[in-house]
Amino acid sequence: MIESSNGKELAFVEGNPEKEPHVGMEFESEEAAKAFYDAYATEIGFIMRVDAFRRSTRDGTVVWRRFVCNKEGFRKLKPKRCGSRKPRAITREGCKAMIVVKKEKTGKWVVSKIVKEHNHPLVGSSANNRRTAVISQTPDEKDVKIRELIAELQHERRRSAALQEQLEMVLKDMEEHSKHISSNIDDIVQRLMEIESKSGEW
Repeated sequence: MIESSNGKELAFVEGNPEKEPHVGMEFESEEAAKAFYDAYATEIGFIMRVDAFRRSTRDGTVVWRRFVCNKEGFRKLKPKRCGSRKPRAITREGCKAMIVVKKEKTGKWVVSKIVKEHNHPLVGSSANNRRTAVISQTPDEKDVKIRELIAELQHERRRSAALQEQLEMVLKDMEEHSKHISSNIDDIVQRLMEIESKSGEW
């Protein structure tokens, strides 16, 4: 059984005759479809990535979603820079494996297209478990994480500004104290000079 973050049942995987994804397969939500394909990917031996989507022209909600293998497509080649930096590892191999789900008028999400074949070796599921949760995040989940990081950054900036203000106050106090000491030393020197001058007269 797969469960969402709120504990709701999403899809059966183990012991279900519909363990293999197929055209016409139905899900209660986009999240359920994603959870199913994510579990399927982990079991088969590849990493899922949330890919393209389409929104309704009527209300702007997502009505079409594609989930792909993380080796889908090819990475864009950037101009080589001077230096001895090692080239990044090739992670995109043009894999065509994917699943497309679309929202029907009934509210169900139905598999409309699927490609099961991969053009690369599959690996054991244990190596994917930790990375899959991050890579398979939806854009909405990523937006939430970005907002959290921005809020944390703003908090640290305010904290830094407060500490800087306190430091400036301390430095100002030290400067005034230094001026006060310097003034006292000048007074003492002046008095000594006056005493020496008077004793010379005697």
